[in-house]
Amino acid sequence: MSAATTRSRIPDRLCAEAVDLARSAAEEEAAPGVVGEHVSAEADGDRVVTHFFECKDFGYRGWRWAVTVTRASRSKLVTLDETVLLPGPDSLLAPEWVPWSERLRPGDMGPGDLLPTEAEDLRLEPGYTGEDMPPPNSVVPEVVTPQNLVDLVEAEDAEITDTGPISDAVSDTAAAAGTETAPPPVRGTIASVAEELGMRRARVLSRYGLHVAADRWDESFGAKTPMAQAAPAPCVSCGFLVPLAGSLRQAFGVCANEFSPADGRVVSLAYGCGGHSEAAVMPAPLRPAPPVLDSMGADAFPLRPSSDSGSVPASSSSEADTSEGLGHS
Repeated sequence: MSAATTRSRIPDRLCAEAVDLARSAAEEEAAPGVVGEHVSAEADGDRVVTHFFECKDFGYRGWRWAVTVTRASRSKLVTLDETVLLPGPDSLLAPEWVPWSERLRPGDMGPGDLLPTEAEDLRLEPGYTGEDMPPPNSVVPEVVTPQNLVDLVEAEDAEITDTGPISDAVSDTAAAAGTETAPPPVRGTIASVAEELGMRRARVLSRYGLHVAADRWDESFGAKTPMAQAAPAPCVSCGFLVPLAGSLRQAFGVCANEFSPADGRVVSLAYGCGGHSEAAVMPAPLRPAPPVLDSMGADAFPLRPSSDSGSVPASSSSEADTSEGLGHS
């Protein structure tokens, strides 16, 4: 350990004794009666000492007034450096600041609120925005160019001759609204196919974003909810279910029953409610057939045989008494 480090840990004597100078500086900065007792003095460096005073302000319990004093080398004059209010080890602090993007919860957005999406959002992935050029390993032969494909499609759709008035009407509507629309892609190009499939966007939903949304929908309107447990049948057989497109069609749909608690919501196909379209005519569940072997019944067995169960008929009581009196012949 160097000598400079050792000296910096030991408060300078003159600076440590300047308690009155530090107190006056703290009282000048704070309100009257706020500065309390002297707590401690710590060395911040060579001939640099910070004095801590108790803060009596009710709004800053546990905080301390920190006054830093110093002096020049070979000088006995102690001067003031700075005065601040710092939290102590037992002070009450505000919770750590959380960005708005992490504080936001579903349902917090209102009319007029804007929610910008992060550039590296895991729920999104890039869509098709490139040129209409076939990829290097495309199965399309090199002799077939995009222009040839355009000519072929235009020849097959020769009955659709003029779309000029429709395009002009769309342009006039956009101009009246003050917006500019991009020209539609030429039929037969990769861009037109991407637009038809809904992929011609800057970013589309990624597989991670798809799974997160599916888990959230299944938790709200899934098979494990109390409403689905008491439903007469699942939504997969309900006439009010509007199926979704794409891969979500296999597990989710949109409820169109105005009397259902999930009206207008994305519901799982395993979800259900009392508003099922076939609830009134739903056949009653079949009763199970009786068991072949009745293991629940009990058969009565006598503890001793009855008197008339033997092969020899029983004699009357008088004959028995007479035989016993005469003895054996």
